[in-house]
Parts: sequence; structure tokens; C-alpha cells
Amino acid sequence: MKPMGHCTATEAEGAIRRGELTSEAYTAACLARIAAIEGTVGAWAFLDPERALDEARAADAARGAGKPLGPLHGLPVGVKDIIDTADMPTENGTPLHAGRRPTEDAAVVASLRRAGAVILGKTVTTELAVYSPGKTRNPRNPGHSPGGSSSGSAAAVAAGMAPLAVGSQTNGSVIRPAAYCGVVGYKPTYGCISRHGMLRQSPPLDQVGLFADTLEDAALLAEPLMAFDPRDPAMRPGGRRELLEALRQDLPTRPRLGFVRSPYWEQAAPDAQSALAALAGRLGGAVEEVQLPPPFSEAASIHRTIMEADFAVSFAAEYARGADRLSPMLRTMIEGGQKTTAADYRQALSRSAGLKANLDALLAPFDGWITPATTGEAPAGLASTGSPIFCTTWTLCGVPAVTVPLLTGATGLPIGVQVVGRAGQDSRLLRVARWLEETLGRPDCPLAV
Repeated sequence: MKPMGHCTATEAEGAIRRGELTSEAYTAACLARIAAIEGTVGAWAFLDPERALDEARAADAARGAGKPLGPLHGLPVGVKDIIDTADMPTENGTPLHAGRRPTEDAAVVASLRRAGAVILGKTVTTELAVYSPGKTRNPRNPGHSPGGSSSGSAAAVAAGMAPLAVGSQTNGSVIRPAAYCGVVGYKPTYGCISRHGMLRQSPPLDQVGLFADTLEDAALLAEPLMAFDPRDPAMRPGGRRELLEALRQDLPTRPRLGFVRSPYWEQAAPDAQSALAALAGRLGGAVEEVQLPPPFSEAASIHRTIMEADFAVSFAAEYARGADRLSPMLRTMIEGGQKTTAADYRQALSRSAGLKANLDALLAPFDGWITPATTGEAPAGLASTGSPIFCTTWTLCGVPAVTVPLLTGATGLPIGVQVVGRAGQDSRLLRVARWLEETLGRPDCPLAV
């Protein structure tokens, strides 16, 4: 069973605010759940239970003293171990950074603290947030991958160890593990959440993402993190995004949806193809099939050129100091990036900009597009974190994406349905995803732990 009867984060926040539940009790329940199943799931890179309980007690004391309460007051949150925390190690999933202790919080952690959250601990990441798996297993079936690179964050939420968690996505590192583990994964529009203090992989692609059990919980977590930070050059000043309020409003009319197979449809497993096609059929006139123009078939190669060239720069020190301690796959990617010319890199960025403009025009008539989140169910075994191919185009173009566990595959494991929208239209996207979930319902996909 999950902590505190598995109330949602939004329900717990309200109960804490009203004095019906203490943060200490809620945090203690999460820690008890971790103690019971962490040996099987392996979602955590660092935990200090007493420190977490101290934070929870301080949150309860603040409420008792009548102090202002933030939107996440007293809620435990897991933080991916590539995001700096001043009071915990941040080792980035590599032995080359073992014992690393940052001196200040990343911007997103500082925002969590200002919002009143309890930082429960650091969640497992793959090696330098790339492909080589960590120790985490899928709580739906521990014999299967949880995905990556935000493997621990997705598994922690799915298993009921934490109601909320933060991760990152440079290709498919939020949407993919959320889909495999059967939770909501939300990657906001590029530049919505500061990346200051987070491991740098590829500045044109790196984005913060979030994990939750429900869309409402994802909006609750995201909203206080969307504060302008001039230290991140991707951010632009703008008004506060009222995600939660917008999500709770009904759509005035039935949304107009597109069904996008994408140029990579043949890489999806047969059960995923049939399930997605059947879902589109159930929606009837609410959805129409959209064919992406030929240039989008080049999205994966454009993304790879940018990402590998940036890896060569971002991980230059690690490669120089200990290339033999990096995984063969990451070494290959870095070495590929070292061979990328400046002209090729600039051309890839230019082609990416062209795709973004084209995509915005294609999305304009729609409230959102339905598309696969992954190639299918989580892969068996722990050797691979699965393919991110159905996330690549949307990450490259910086548009918001959310996955909701609306389908199951041939063996009963979850298959996420990804919804993407226009850049900057995050509130609209979440409302569309909510309509889709209410219309179709979630299938039962029990935990194995």
C-alpha cells in the first residue's frame, strides 16, 4: 500500500494546511514506505531520514506559529541527483563525482524550499543523465527497466515513496520513465523552469521536468518552480503561470486533437501501435490524423548532432580525467561530438529553429496532439533504459509535453499517452490532458511492490 492511504499531493497539501495532517506524519509515512521497498526498487541515491523529519517538523512549527504557507508546504519531494543541493551530495550518477558536495542549492531546489517543500532525498539518475542504467527497478515489475535518465524520480512516485519528484529531460528522460512506471510526467515549455545549478548536458535541449500521480499534482508542483531566473539564459521574463487554476476549469468546448504517429511509428511495438490507434478510434470526431512534413524525419539526426557536440564540451573534464570510467556508450557519444565541426553544429541549430517554426504553425489549429510516449512497455531486464525516439522531436522543438498512463501493453505494464502542445500553452495542454483522462479513464495497472 502507499503512504497515508495514498492521498494525492494536492489532497495532502490541503490537509496539512487545515491542520488535519502533519508534515511530520506524512514524511514519516513516505520514509516507512521507502524502508519497506527500497531494497527492491532502488530509487534513491541519498537519504537522510532524520534531516527530512527535521524539515517536516519545522514546516509544522511554521504552520503552528501562523506563518505564511507556500503552495507546497510540508510536502515531501524527491530531487534527481543531477540537481545541486547544499545539504546533500550531488554525484550525477558517476563514480567520477563521488563525494561531490555543492555549496549552494540549484534554483529549482531553492524554489522548492521557498514553496515550503520537504526535500526528501536525491533520486537515482543514469550515468551523467545519459543512457547507462543505475540501480533502479520498475515498481510495476522489478524485472523491467524504469526508463531513464530520471529513473529514480519516476520509480519513487510510482511506488508511493514520494508524492512528487523533480527530474530533467534532454531527450526523453522525463516522459519515458513516467510512461514506463505508470505516472504523470510533465515537461514544460523550454525555458519555463531555471536550470541553474543542474548538470549541464546540452543547453539548447536541457529542460527540467516533473513527476506526480495526477495532473493536478503535477500542476501544483510546477507552478511555484516557474519563477524567472536571469542566471538561466533560456528564460524570459513573463507573468506567473496559473496552471492549477486553469487545470481545474472545464474546457468550454470539446478539444480539437491531432493524432500524430510521427516518422518513427515503425519503431513502436505492435501492441503499442494497436493500443494508440484504438484510443484514437474511441475519440471519434474529436481527433484527426496529422502527417508531419518530411523535414521532421530529420529531427532525430539534428537532435543527435546538437546533443553529442554539447556532450563533448560539457563532459570534457570527465573524459580527460577518466574516460575509462565512463560507459562505452557515453564515450562513443562524446567522441562523436568531438568530431562535429562548428559548421555542422550551427547548421543543426538552424535546422532546429526551422522545425520549431514549422511545428508552431502545424499545432496552431489544435488544442493538442496525441502521440506515443514510448515504443511500448518498459523493456525487460535492466540493461537498457529504452528508446527516447518518441520524445526527441518535442524536446528538440521545446514544446510542452505530458504523458498520462491511459493504456496497458501485452503483459499488462503501462503504456503512456503523450500529449504535446504549442510552446507557451502549458495551461491549455494540461487541460486537454485532463479532458483526455476523464474521457478515457485509467486502466488498472497494479504495483508489484
